[in-house]
Amino acid sequence: MNFIETPFEGLVVIEPKIWKDDRGYFYESYNQERFEAAGIPANFVQDNQSFSQKGALRGLHAQAPPHAQGKLVRVIQGSVKDVVVDIRKNSATYGKHFSITLSAENFKMLWIPPGFIHGFVTLEDNTIFSYKVTSLYNKNSELGGLWNDPDLGIDWGISSNEVILSDKDKILPLLKDLQSPF
Repeated sequence: MNFIETPFEGLVVIEPKIWKDDRGYFYESYNQERFEAAGIPANFVQDNQSFSQKGALRGLHAQAPPHAQGKLVRVIQGSVKDVVVDIRKNSATYGKHFSITLSAENFKMLWIPPGFIHGFVTLEDNTIFSYKVTSLYNKNSELGGLWNDPDLGIDWGISSNEVILSDKDKILPLLKDLQSPF
């Protein structure tokens, strides 16, 4: 496994080693010893999976302390543009975003520590997105930011008229109005 640091403290891209042959492929998507050696906490308590059609945008979401979640995200089928925004008030990258394409073809994963709001948009129909989290979901701890906040300037890679949003995601606050608990 290759652990690649990003310009954002604690945010890590993971490239697993893939073994391919005539039958298909095999890879380790998680190995506690390797993740801990790379400085990534290994105490995952919940796995989540979503299935979406092209243009479904989920985010930007997080959980506030004491239910803050670290997330290990990957795509099982299809592809997404995955985006995180740093909301750690004392961070050098506060208010900045990082994006990466995750796909079934590239096998890349992203470790997102607590202190980021996270979202993704599906780039293909029938996309399956999977993630492990370090804290159980708590509805009262939900927080988030508006996906198209002009101050963030996120290029989601698709036109805004292609985006499919939940009612909840349509009314999330702008970053300047978000009271970050981090």
